[in-house]
Formats: sequence, structure tokens, C-alpha cells
Amino acid sequence: MRVAVLCGGRSHERAVSLRTGARVEQALVALGHEPTLVDVDHDVEAELATAGYDVAYIALHGRGGEDDEPQSMCERIGLPYTGTRSGPCGAAFHKATAKRLMLAGGVPTPAFITFSEHAIEQFGAGDVRDETADLGYPLVVKPARAGSSLGTRFVDDAAGLPRALISAMSYDSEVLVERHVTGRELSVAIIGSGDVDDLRVLPAVEIVPRHADWFDYESRYTHGETEFTCPPEGIDPHVLELVKDVCEAAYQTLDISGCGRVDLLVDEDGQPWVLEVAPIPGLTETSLMTIACEAAGVSIEDLVASLLDDALAQAQPVADED
Repeated sequence: MRVAVLCGGRSHERAVSLRTGARVEQALVALGHEPTLVDVDHDVEAELATAGYDVAYIALHGRGGEDDEPQSMCERIGLPYTGTRSGPCGAAFHKATAKRLMLAGGVPTPAFITFSEHAIEQFGAGDVRDETADLGYPLVVKPARAGSSLGTRFVDDAAGLPRALISAMSYDSEVLVERHVTGRELSVAIIGSGDVDDLRVLPAVEIVPRHADWFDYESRYTHGETEFTCPPEGIDPHVLELVKDVCEAAYQTLDISGCGRVDLLVDEDGQPWVLEVAPIPGLTETSLMTIACEAAGVSIEDLVASLLDDALAQAQPVADED
């Protein structure tokens, strides 16, 4: 098949997307397909509509990738595409929307409150501090629509809140302020679409940054900066089973397709708290999805092949209606 690998783009995660795209291109060649790396820009829709591709592999991260933009574009031109459908993809990418959906679905996620840039400018930091008082400290402040921990800061007291808000607003006009949960940080990759019986939950990856206080951008993408343990050691099997159930529930609640990654913390009582769900996980050499696949014996070629099959299967009902 002729596969357009959509990568790059205009988001802050462009560099990560290009690395993911290169890994996908290698896998597609190994599978016998004809991939073309397409660095997404404003004219990409016209190119895709006339180039005769059979399917698009969406390897875009952040804005312009996980916010429904390429998914909606592919739907407009009738091109099958990998991953989560438009609508659910954008909802999962928007952290506040995703958390509201998870709370409605009974998925445990830390308490939070959101602020728009306009509200912060209008009411000032003092009122924001009052609004967040019930959450308690420490807090995590993050942009509602950004990935790879960009713009995220931890706040120990009210004095640190204004600077954290400014940092988050440099990435998005909406900010999420979340109660910080202390615990072991895990990430769980899931492959598949539909019913829980059709999902494959890969072993959890525990994340322990070696030099940073938390799993920031540098810790994510700099080789050797983070210790990854898969599967985690010293966690009660019953807790790991609960983690699996919670991650499946989050994945299904947000209607993720193809594959996704659930990031969570497990507190000292063994309670999992879902932080977010990534609808288009990265596939760099240090990406959590890659680490989980390696531990489970799933090659990148196997993963890419399953995503292509899933893309064509999800496009089939649309073709049948025509």
C-alpha cells in the first residue's frame, strides 16, 4: 500500500513527531509498503487528495495532530487514517474535557479546576488562588492542550501559582490546575479498538527520572535521563490488576482507537489516579509506547501493521454506506 506518514507539523512537539515518523517509515518499508513522509503544512490537504495514497498514518503530536485537525481532513477527502477518530481524539487531547468524561465514567482522576486566559487577566492571581484553595497544595499547573509535559509546573504554595499560570498560558489559552497526587508514576499502553475483549493491555512502565524532580520534556526524550522499569517491581499484583482495569476503563470511556497510552499515578494506598490519555503515543526510542512494546514482545512492525489494519477496518463502514 501507498502510505502517507503525516508528521512534523507546526506544534511545539514537531521534533518528536519527526522522530516518530521516521520510525514508522522504517517499519512500513520492512512490511513491504510504500511510505512517504509528509511534513504537514497548510497545503497538505490538496496534496493528499490527489496523490493516490491508500491510507494515512498519523504520527503528529500536539496541536494540529491530536486536536482532530488531520483526522477531520482525512475524513473530508475520504482517506482512511490510523488511530482515534475525530471527536474522541480531540476530547482526549483536551485534558480538562478528558478528565470530565472520565469522572462521568467513574474513572478516578485527581480533582481539578480550569481557567481561561481571559478569566485570569480579568480577575487576577488573587482570585485564582481563592478558587484553587479547596484543592490544597501542592498543585500541578498545565496547559489544557499540550503534550510532552510542555508548560507544566508543580506549585508548592500560593506564591508560586502566578508564575506557573504564565508558563502554562504560553502554550494554551486554557489552564488546568490539578491536585498533586504523590505516588509511583506509571504508563500503560493499550492496542486495539472496540470492546474490552478486543484490547491488548501491555505491561505497565514505571517512570523514575534520574536527575529531574519529575518527568519533564528533557527526561522524556533524552536518552539515559529516566529509569524505565517494565513491568514495575514491588507493586502488589492486585494493585496491578486494578491499574489494568482503570486504564481499560479510561481508554474505552474516551473511545480511543488503534492504540493509546494511559498515564497515571498509584498512591500509597494502591489507588490508581489517571492523569491523562495520549491518543497518538510517540514511537521514539525513549517513548513509553516503544518500551512497553519491547517488553511485551511486540515489534514496531507488528504495531504499525495492526494500526493499518484497524484504519482500513474503521473506514469500511463508511464505504459500505456509499
